[in-house]
Amino acid sequence: VMAHVKTFGVCCPKAAGIIHLGATSCYVGDNTDLIVIRDGLDILLPKVARCIDRLSCFADAHKALPTLGYTHFQPAQLTTVGKRSCLWLQDLVSDLSNLERCRKSLRFRGVKGTTGTQASFLQLFEGDHEKVEALDEGVTAKAEFERAYIITGQTYPRKVDLAVISELASLGSSIHKMATDIRLLANHKEIEEPFEKDQIGSSAMAYKRNPMRSERCCSLARHLMALVANAQHTNATQWLERTLDDSANRRISIPEAFLTADVLLSTLQNICEGLVVYPKVIERHVVQELPFMATESVIMEMVKCGASRQECHEHIRVLSQEAAAQVKQHGKDNDLVQRIRDSQYFAPVHTRLDAILDPSAYTGRAPQQVERFLREEVQPSIAAYKSQLDGKVTLNI
Repeated sequence: VMAHVKTFGVCCPKAAGIIHLGATSCYVGDNTDLIVIRDGLDILLPKVARCIDRLSCFADAHKALPTLGYTHFQPAQLTTVGKRSCLWLQDLVSDLSNLERCRKSLRFRGVKGTTGTQASFLQLFEGDHEKVEALDEGVTAKAEFERAYIITGQTYPRKVDLAVISELASLGSSIHKMATDIRLLANHKEIEEPFEKDQIGSSAMAYKRNPMRSERCCSLARHLMALVANAQHTNATQWLERTLDDSANRRISIPEAFLTADVLLSTLQNICEGLVVYPKVIERHVVQELPFMATESVIMEMVKCGASRQECHEHIRVLSQEAAAQVKQHGKDNDLVQRIRDSQYFAPVHTRLDAILDPSAYTGRAPQQVERFLREEVQPSIAAYKSQLDGKVTLNI
């Protein structure tokens, strides 16, 4: 700060004697930090909106494509590819809202003096409180803030840094979750992130297509999430009106939080713009599990035809265990459907099996949920950024 004071004094000798009069370094540094934080959020918010826009297009395109749902990473009831991506979308929409709220709540430190009492400025204005308040309001308006904090110590509340970094870290956790899911699905060869024509997946295994973008997102997101602890400790250890042990930490943690969030959003947008889906692989995985899921429907259809529920249950149980043994012990495909077709007991429903085994019959209201979610929540959330949604992200991998 003093280097600037001296430099400005050289540039404007007449003002040299009064530059920085009544002020403290935090008048310069903290107010500047708040301006930079505000402008940084203004840069990030449209990038979040772009990721939401790209992912919403993906969700809509695949809203009716049945896929295995997983709980405990074990096959569960079916969902759709689009519905699953809406889980990611919902987190991002929440992050956008939280960051907008954080941006809106920012205030300026303003003109407060060494311990926040404005005593030096009150002395300069010879006890005129109205002039002090007018100066505070004028500087705040000049910096394009609507409000300044009424109460501060020497610094603005370090809880502001904690709130901002916490929201950025929350965004990081959302991206980490999505990128992890993509990595798991890439292992199943159901979904892949973009892969450049000349990209090398592995230096050792030429055939591999490692999900490098998603791995990068997870790595950087972990760093972003870890930065919250810095802001927590800085806020907790501010003694009385201020201690200087916050300074060096903040010079690292705040810029790193914004820079990390920025590269995460650029990488995520690139992923969303090039996600590849393999319906045939997904269908094969569904076919392997659907026969077991459909057994209750088979039982209900048999009961409609006059069969005993308990007797039918026993027949299904035996055939299911035989089919499971083929899969687990012999590494063969699930042949439960063929076993049902070969059983005379199930003859009354043989002609209905194809309809019973239609995967779309087991996705519930997933397509309708996607449509409503996109219409009622996603599109309104990014409407304010309509003019900022253009532009693709290209990465050199």
